[in-house]
Amino acid sequence: MTAARRLPRNSRIVLATHNAGKLEEFRRLLAPTGIEIVSAAALSLPEPDETADSFAGNAAIKALAAARAADMPALSDDSGFCVAALDGRPGIYSARWAGPGGDMDHAMRRVHDEMGDTADQRAAFVAVLCIAWPDGETRCVEGRCEGAVVWPPRGTGGHGYDPIFCPTGETRSFAEMTADEKNTISHRGRALANFVDTCVEQG
Repeated sequence: MTAARRLPRNSRIVLATHNAGKLEEFRRLLAPTGIEIVSAAALSLPEPDETADSFAGNAAIKALAAARAADMPALSDDSGFCVAALDGRPGIYSARWAGPGGDMDHAMRRVHDEMGDTADQRAAFVAVLCIAWPDGETRCVEGRCEGAVVWPPRGTGGHGYDPIFCPTGETRSFAEMTADEKNTISHRGRALANFVDTCVEQG
């Protein structure tokens, strides 16, 4: 049986994102591995259409497109905010709920309005990471953080839906935590820990 392919430490990879906040978050989390990250935006790579019906499918689309365009390994994530009372929405459509202008205040208000007066406040952030090589091979890992929706929005840190999410066992929203505090428990932090354990050479 062939061993699963792993990324050498100190590699240079493309992060398939045009989001500066996400780039900084990944750089911080991957710093101990020595992996150097260049963003798809810095390389002027186009953003592919996310046509899959799952986080893993969309992550693979983005990673493969970047790996082939840059001719180097590419890492992508597809993540979202999943609300139990909304049957898991916005889910893979989390960014789209913010509209073409990326208005997260609008997106958070929509979550609140569609939840109505339900007593079920359960929610989770989910992140799937995909590493792709130019030859088409891919590997995916997942991370989840369970918690609850809070209203009104709290805190000024983080990004996305962070101000309306309080992780289980905490009294603060993600947006009220420091970046390091959030990263130890966040969906992306957990997914990246899984990625380093299973997709990066050890030692």
